[in-house]
Parts: sequence; C-alpha cells; structure tokens
Amino acid sequence: MTTIGDRIRKLREDKNISQEKIALELELTQSNYGRLEKDDRRLTVPKLIKISEVLQVSISSLFNEQTSKVIHQHNNENPSAYNVENLFQNNKETTDKLIEQYELRIKEKDEMISILKNFS
Repeated sequence: MTTIGDRIRKLREDKNISQEKIALELELTQSNYGRLEKDDRRLTVPKLIKISEVLQVSISSLFNEQTSKVIHQHNNENPSAYNVENLFQNNKETTDKLIEQYELRIKEKDEMISILKNFS
C-alpha cells in the first residue's frame, strides 16, 4: 500500500524538487522533512497544504484521490460526463483520512500525558 509520504516523494522527484527546497518552505531541516516522507503520521494539515502548494498539486492528489473536471451542461444534456456525487465522495474520503490521522495523534498525546502524569 502506498502511503501519503511515498506519493509526496514521487511527486517531488517527478517535479525535480529537492527535499531541501520543500524543507525550507516548511521551515524544517532537510532531515526533519525526510522523516515526514518516511513517517507520514507526522504530517499535519498545514504541512500538507504547504507541500501541495510547493508541488503545485491538490491536497486530494496527495491522498491519491481522482479529481474530475466540472463541465457546464444544460438540463436536457446527458449528465454522465460528470458525476457530482463522486466529487463529494472523494472529498469525504479525504476528510475522513485527515480526521483519522488527527484522532490517532490525539490518542498518542493522551497516552503520553497519562505516562507523564504517572511520573509526577
């Protein structure tokens, strides 16, 4: 299974952009940025937004979501060229993935707080 970090790395390499350039944009060291590509659980929404801006891609493409072009149609035309329901489903899946990542991070934080409280 391809991770978000793997897709970011592939997009970055395809566009011939160095880790150093993205790290500079994210105000990170190159080694810290490299860890983000390897351990995508550390990615945050602000970092994903900045990475998508630097790579000039949509955030949904980082999640490997397919995007479709919106076309104008008259009421009597066949709507099969574009399915609005698929667009909403893709956005929901992306949102669900982000929520899942944040819930995991919150759980990890709560566990860390519990451990630290036991030492006090």
